[in-house]
Amino acid sequence: MKPDIKICGLKTPEAVDRAVARGASHIGFIFFAKSPRNVEPDLAGDLADRARGRVKIVAVTVNADDEELDDIVSMVRPDILQLHGNESPERVLQVKALFGLPVMKVFSVKEAGDLDRIDPYIGIADRFLFDAKAPAGSELPGGNGISFDWSLMASLDEGVDYMLSGGLNKDNAVIALKSTRASGIDLSSGVESAPGIKDLGMIDAFFDAVAEAGRKGA
Repeated sequence: MKPDIKICGLKTPEAVDRAVARGASHIGFIFFAKSPRNVEPDLAGDLADRARGRVKIVAVTVNADDEELDDIVSMVRPDILQLHGNESPERVLQVKALFGLPVMKVFSVKEAGDLDRIDPYIGIADRFLFDAKAPAGSELPGGNGISFDWSLMASLDEGVDYMLSGGLNKDNAVIALKSTRASGIDLSSGVESAPGIKDLGMIDAFFDAVAEAGRKGA
């Protein structure tokens, strides 16, 4: 089965158009003021409209309250809400009930015990995304350009549907997919020339690498 590919942290029409044209299944917009990829909901709505119906639109938030989520949902009209904070299972249920959208819950991973935290969310979150734990001193829960030990994923129950993130790029994304049961991958910094600046050439190089691996049967 062809894996999902999410290009996250998009801020420009050119980057949206290139990601969609090259075969992204999901595009993500980040609503977190401390992130260099932060975008206002009205602009994200305009960008989302360029791709609506051709890819899944994901709104990424970090411990957003109901008012923030309401603004995002009304302006962006996402297909999926990605919760990247410390939202409880109860909060995930509440968000799903309030907005009628599937939720992808993110967990940061450094060691095997970090995966145990998903247990209360199984059957509540619609999908999981596993990212590398942020380095000491970082204010960003994701998008730090670092990876974690993908072999840890082997301990997950086979019924858990998840995407993989953290330091993925054209050189390692296919390896990450081959070495795990991830049904998709999520890239942000791996296709940037600088934090928050998507590079169209790097987007092309990534999709070229994926296509080449597919031709080789990797």
